[in-house]
Amino acid sequence: MKFRRTLTRPLVALLVALTAAGAIAQEPDRSVVLNLATNADPTLNPWTPGAVIESNLINTILFEQLTRYSPEDLTPSPMLATSWQAEEGGLAWVFELRQGVVWSDGDPFDAADVAFTFNDVVLNPDLGAQSASQFSAIDRVEVIDDHTVRFVLNEPFSALPYYLASFAGIIPVHVLGEAENPLQVASFNKGIPVTTGPYKVAEFVPGSFVRLVPNELYWAGEPKLAGMVFRIIPDLNTQVAEAMAGQLDVVTRLSPQNVRGIESTGALEVLRQSQNLFFFVAPNHDDERLADVRVRQAMTMAIDREAMIQAILDGYGEVASGPVAPMLGALFNGDVRQYPYDPEAAAALLDEAGWTVGPDGVRQKDGQRLSFYMPTGQFGDLVPATLLVQQYWQDVGIETDVQVMEWNAYIQDVVLGRDYEVTLAWWSMPPTADVAPYFSCDAAQTGNNIPNYCNEDLDRIMDEGRAALTLEEQADAYGRMQELLAEELAYIYLWWPDILTAKSVRLQGFPEITASAAFQHSFDWYVTAR
Repeated sequence: MKFRRTLTRPLVALLVALTAAGAIAQEPDRSVVLNLATNADPTLNPWTPGAVIESNLINTILFEQLTRYSPEDLTPSPMLATSWQAEEGGLAWVFELRQGVVWSDGDPFDAADVAFTFNDVVLNPDLGAQSASQFSAIDRVEVIDDHTVRFVLNEPFSALPYYLASFAGIIPVHVLGEAENPLQVASFNKGIPVTTGPYKVAEFVPGSFVRLVPNELYWAGEPKLAGMVFRIIPDLNTQVAEAMAGQLDVVTRLSPQNVRGIESTGALEVLRQSQNLFFFVAPNHDDERLADVRVRQAMTMAIDREAMIQAILDGYGEVASGPVAPMLGALFNGDVRQYPYDPEAAAALLDEAGWTVGPDGVRQKDGQRLSFYMPTGQFGDLVPATLLVQQYWQDVGIETDVQVMEWNAYIQDVVLGRDYEVTLAWWSMPPTADVAPYFSCDAAQTGNNIPNYCNEDLDRIMDEGRAALTLEEQADAYGRMQELLAEELAYIYLWWPDILTAKSVRLQGFPEITASAAFQHSFDWYVTAR
């Protein structure tokens, strides 16, 4: 991650002078419509399960959260809330809400919207709101007055302000409050929703584009662009080609193989961004063959992850030892068990576990074969990565049936429906070591714990981390958590990637932080006049 340096006073003075002299050249061009891409139709309600990746970036612009990530260090900063504080030893949090905010239809935003979003939508188990498991610690949200809410927790949750900045958009009670299912309102999901962000939806043509225009009622004033168009382009290579042809201004989750071509245009620059994200193979722990940790260890050691990082990421990544990335500094434990590439040791472990090579080269035991259904989605590098893993496992006698699925179908069948035995995917998490939404017993089966892994000892340690209000206490608890996760291999960890975003060199105000967090600051984006 790149951080802004503090400027010395002489340099500040010089820059002020230069800025004054070149003010005309740096004026925003307010006639510009920014062109971006998404690889599938988005679902505009931020809590509706569906094409998460496609929806998140647009929804971050449309639906503001109580907090957002600061451009400097990714700590929570004010958005719809102006301040917050923990009470009762972390069992409650009080948020003061921003006054003077109205929805895009002119209705006032207030505490009732926040209470509705969480009490009636996120915490309603019958609805299955997207990422609801991230907020399982919340018991209820109380309205103190029109501009104050109190989150009452069933357990301490020190990372609450971080998670509230992570795709937790507030939705309007006056629009959705009477709906039988607020997540299934078609005119809201695939139409023109009522929002609070700096831009609003003007037109949504499924399969083609979503067009945004400035929200003239936005609380911070008029944004500096004439609008944005999110074009639906399923293929990343097509996105790259159009960007190089000058038809796209931003391409997120860029493939490393495209970096040199993009940069050669001179009109685009590539941001190399860190984030708390890990790629993994999820073993379905409901499968008794995968319940043996020796099998999971062997599957890990059979994969040459360094070679995969070079082949797939062109070196833009690091072998992962767990879900917590080095970017978290004091909360990262780099002294956990490692699993270097060693196919001979992997084969020996499988032998020890009773899986012997059969006549067809596939290992078998007690009439079962070590053969797994492995679906993957058409998104980014998932398919080539899956095929490489398939080859590595084949070399040690593990067979996989790889099925390539359209992305929305993959989300529905695999991520939500758990219809798989092993699958390669990734999780992008808030910049905190609190990974309970992805590893806890509560998140298994229906939540974000895709492998359906459950370990009560792990849950207790994560609870300690959630209750810790000091950095030292958090580092201790989360350090032990990472040690256990490395031993248990709930997931087969692959790598922490650098996130590559291509943007027009004329686009300014785009923070050099994670792409998803940069979209929280879309009000500040502008394109310089030529």
